[in-house]
Order: sequence, then structure tokens, then C-alpha cells
Amino acid sequence: MNNDIHKLIQQIIEEHKVTFEKMRNMETVANDVEAISGLEKSKESFMPGRTDQRKGLEALQELLEKVIKGLEKHFKREETALLAAFEKYGDRELATSLHSLLLEHEDLKARFDLSKRHIAELTSGDLSQPVWEAKAHDMRAHLSHTRKLLEAHAAIEQELLKKMEAMIRDKEK
Repeated sequence: MNNDIHKLIQQIIEEHKVTFEKMRNMETVANDVEAISGLEKSKESFMPGRTDQRKGLEALQELLEKVIKGLEKHFKREETALLAAFEKYGDRELATSLHSLLLEHEDLKARFDLSKRHIAELTSGDLSQPVWEAKAHDMRAHLSHTRKLLEAHAAIEQELLKKMEAMIRDKEK
């Protein structure tokens, strides 16, 4: 198998794992299920209804920024190097499938942008307690759904990556 393509595929698979872990951590902060495992600085988690939410929201914002930065690099690698490899070494169906899947990146980016706006709104201090709590619950649901969409997206990518590796192995025989 072409070593460069194999390395690229393995790197993308590993990035999926790291992103899922960060997303689970972010959801943990938003759901107050347990302490944040990925952020040593913050010892509190976020839960609507508590009086002091600033630290939890700051931890959530910090983790969200890390996820977004990592995804930007990951998406760029998939949209450039991976797509080029699929077009060069895969068949037309496989390349077209990847290209179609990559179109979901914009929707996922928009969901993360909305999460950033949610956090900004919750930290603004401009909301009454009932409105704040309703918006906080909305943000939690939004983050949870975003994680599920991202995992579904990556699962389809994983299948395409496996097909690509198999196709390359077959061509090398």
C-alpha cells in the first residue's frame, strides 16, 4: 500500500478519536455529569440553574475553541490531501462519495459557530434567570446533537477510508 496514503488515512482515523473525546468532554461540561477530564484548570462543570456559571462557561468556551481549531485542520486535510488521494487512487464512486460527505463540513462548522454564540449570550449578563436557563438547556441539547451528527459523519468517513485501503491493497497485488 502507498505508505503516504496509509499514513494519511491513519492520521485522520486518529483525529476522529481525539475529536470524539473532546466532544464528549464538552458535552460533559454542558451536562454536568462529571468533572471535566480534558481541562485541568477548571474544577467546576456547567449546569443551568446554578448561581455561579462563569467558570463552567469559560471552561466550555475554552474546550469549544480547541475542538473548533482541531476540526478546522482536520477538515482541511480531508478536503485537500484525502480528497486528492481518493481521486488519484480510488474509483469514481469512492471519490464522489467522499466529496459529497465533505459538503457536511460547512453545516458542522455552522453548528459550532452557533454554540459559540450561545456561550456569548449566556455570559453577557443580559438575560433574566428564566430566559438564561431556557437558553442554557437549548445549548446543551444543541451540543449533544452536534456530537451525534459529528460521530455519524465520521462513521461514514471511516467506512470510506476502509474501502480506500482495501482498494489500494487490491491494486498493489
